[in-house]
Amino acid sequence: MGLLIDGQWRDQWYDTESSDGRFVREDAGFRNWVTADGSAGPSGDGGFTAEPGRFHLYVSLACPWAHRTLIMRTLKGLEELIPVSTVSPIMLEDGWTFDTATGSSGDRCGGREFHHQVYTDAVPDYTGRVTVPVLWDTQRNTIVSNESSEIIRMFNSAFDGLTGNAVDFYPADLRERIDAWNDRIYPAINNGVYRAGFATSQAAYEEAYAELFAELDAIDAHLADSRYLLGEQLTEADIRLFTTLIRFDAVYHGHFKCNRQRLEDYAHIARYIRDIYQLPGIAETVNFDHIKRHYYASHRTINPTGVVPVGPEIDYSEPRVERG
Repeated sequence: MGLLIDGQWRDQWYDTESSDGRFVREDAGFRNWVTADGSAGPSGDGGFTAEPGRFHLYVSLACPWAHRTLIMRTLKGLEELIPVSTVSPIMLEDGWTFDTATGSSGDRCGGREFHHQVYTDAVPDYTGRVTVPVLWDTQRNTIVSNESSEIIRMFNSAFDGLTGNAVDFYPADLRERIDAWNDRIYPAINNGVYRAGFATSQAAYEEAYAELFAELDAIDAHLADSRYLLGEQLTEADIRLFTTLIRFDAVYHGHFKCNRQRLEDYAHIARYIRDIYQLPGIAETVNFDHIKRHYYASHRTINPTGVVPVGPEIDYSEPRVERG
């Protein structure tokens, strides 16, 4: 993420803090929807019709929010319809970049040098947050959405008529339960690790830490009798949870001081992570090199040396195991 301040694109993490040291995440700014017929979605304008080759996805392989969109793109068979550009994992004074020397794919859509140019191409006087993921419309030359939770719902259904893939990860009969899980997981876990890691007061850190592990404990107990959060069916709630869990032992445990225990030490969460990781196509969306280099080398207020740890050595492709 980034913010234009005094002419420089700065890491948004360091500019979202309340007076009591709590990390506060701002809302996304582009909230249009791709729909099968181009009608308006729950928010924003209409006119974004699901068509082959029309849309382009910008992601960071390090970012858990962007990772959601890559997983849904894979599960829904959208790889040929929606091409992807990945930013460099290193995010310093220029924010997210398309520097191929440090791991970016390059901007495969617009040939840009910096990700903030995607935003200013859409809105020339834009000075707000610069985030990933971004879903770009090549026909209208604008941003459809930079809200990951809504992009994955577009991917879940808008392109079904083109792909023939009708697998539904947000089915109508489960939506109330899925939403309830999302409402629990987001503040305590998805955002909870950041609330701990970017807290600037002891009280704010300990509050986030306690809520995080209370929810992880509850989920581990729930998974003792359930393959996924809602039984045998993988849903959107699992995808949203997984992208935080897969980063936990590599990054959040140490870098964000979420160190009561590793997820490998949980009896059932360790199995759950492997179960999802081993689903067809999911492992290919996980890039630990980008994940570790982004967090440890980019967050210089937390890790001033930029040294990236070698471990941990965890093979998620191993057979599923239950512990305890």
